[in-house]
Amino acid sequence: MVNQMIDAALLKKLFLAGVKELESKKEWINELNVFPVPDGDTGTNMTLTIMSAAKEVMALSEVNMEMLSKAISSGSLRGARGNSGVILSQLFRGFCKEIKTVEVIDQAVLAAAFKRAVETAYKAVMKPKEGTILTVAKGMADMALETANTGLEMEAFLRGIIERGDLVLSQTPEMLPVLKQAGVVDSGGQGLMQVMKGAFDAYLGKEVDFDAVPTQTAATSAGVSAGANMEDLGEITFGYCTEFIVNLQKELEPSQVAEFKAYLESIGDSIVVVADEELVKVHVHTNDPGLAIQKGLSYGSLSRMKIDNMREEHEERLIAQASKVAAEQKTEAAKEEPRKPYGFIAVSIGDGINEIFRELNVDYLISGGQTMNPSTEDMLNAIEKLNADTIYILPNNKNIILAAQQAAILTEDKQVVVVPAKTVPQGITAMINFSPDMSPEENLEVMKEEIARVKTGEVTYAVRDTSLNGFEIHEGDIMGIGDAGILANGKDIEEVTLQMIEEMVDDDACVISVYYGQDVSEATASELEAHIAKLYPDMDVEVHSGGQPIYYYLVSVE
Repeated sequence: MVNQMIDAALLKKLFLAGVKELESKKEWINELNVFPVPDGDTGTNMTLTIMSAAKEVMALSEVNMEMLSKAISSGSLRGARGNSGVILSQLFRGFCKEIKTVEVIDQAVLAAAFKRAVETAYKAVMKPKEGTILTVAKGMADMALETANTGLEMEAFLRGIIERGDLVLSQTPEMLPVLKQAGVVDSGGQGLMQVMKGAFDAYLGKEVDFDAVPTQTAATSAGVSAGANMEDLGEITFGYCTEFIVNLQKELEPSQVAEFKAYLESIGDSIVVVADEELVKVHVHTNDPGLAIQKGLSYGSLSRMKIDNMREEHEERLIAQASKVAAEQKTEAAKEEPRKPYGFIAVSIGDGINEIFRELNVDYLISGGQTMNPSTEDMLNAIEKLNADTIYILPNNKNIILAAQQAAILTEDKQVVVVPAKTVPQGITAMINFSPDMSPEENLEVMKEEIARVKTGEVTYAVRDTSLNGFEIHEGDIMGIGDAGILANGKDIEEVTLQMIEEMVDDDACVISVYYGQDVSEATASELEAHIAKLYPDMDVEVHSGGQPIYYYLVSVE
């Protein structure tokens, strides 16, 4: 007979089984992305979030409910990535607050913990939207409250909760038209259900190989925060020799191998990618091993990871950052420079974009953006390094804002202002409009007003067939994506870009800015600039090298 109560040892087993199940399904969850772009990241974000918690759990020398609750809560909060990861971390946070003082969990405690988890997560989102992971979590919490202590055995009680979650998940397309149009359920909700199902399987007695539970995040393996590149802005060499083997979930197509190699080339040099049916051997020199490792994780599990620092003079700082045991050293290092009244942290996505932010006096850049969302801990590390009273964070991606806000809440000794820039062009506009003579509150209001005037478009390719926003999209098509959806679709990059711009320009527009990506040559971008200038002779047209991956062009209209 299965347990009618859940103690700390069993809860640890259930949690780690949920981690393993989510990790095994992360690519499938990524593919549930509404837009058929090559950067669906919900599964990856949720996996990296929960893996951060799993690392804390696996490090426990002894297990009781209070210690386990703290490990799950703190690990997921600091490791949270993307909106889905932040919401998952808040669900864990609320759940753990409710259970941390008990010795065993019965149905009443579990129902109360589910309820508190949902309340905590809803409070963390400024404008909660139904048809998402929140709705799925609420459905399970409601079922738990309805059936707790009604005479059901624990197995039936848990099974009913999961069945309710599946039911609500299946209904999410009816709650969000964009899901229905794309023919998918909510990806965050699906990720949550995989965690629940993995835990339930373990409750029923399914054996879990705890040695195989993934806890090796890029942060632990690389010695730096995954996704973060908090460099001295004058350093441009590739300082880390990074090697690892990807144990493939399935054999890669030649196009996938080419994509992997192209991505590595975008973040470093000395690239070696050797693939066969079962594994890929990788070697790259890069400034951010975490990005290479995260990309490898999208294809399978990793082994034989080896990272050498080729800049010996920076070794002490990197070790301090990775181990988190040299807070005093960091404080002394910060005191070497006078404390400033304000400083800036921006998430960036390419060498050209990096240089623009540097010229606008951004102190620290965090590599990430659309394809690799940085974590809350990446933000916290950057905040700690920056010796300023008030720190402005520009997420420059709508999927990173929640992680930035979570970092602001967790920071106690500095004022952190999150500027809600949803795109890189919005972040650039925010920096341009900063005034040192205004208060943080006044600057935030001005920045918000100005970024609201910025329309952003992105040009990329489709990774699957779909019907969306009135367009019939086929795999390999070029898409122009605006702030609210697909604006153009076709086979030619320049034609789609011009069609997208036509949809963005209105009577109030006066400036068109174009940032061309790593797959576009300067000559091709110049030809596009000439065409835009001819079509809009009364407008200022600016073209910059962005160097961003995945997106051929980023375009803003102001």
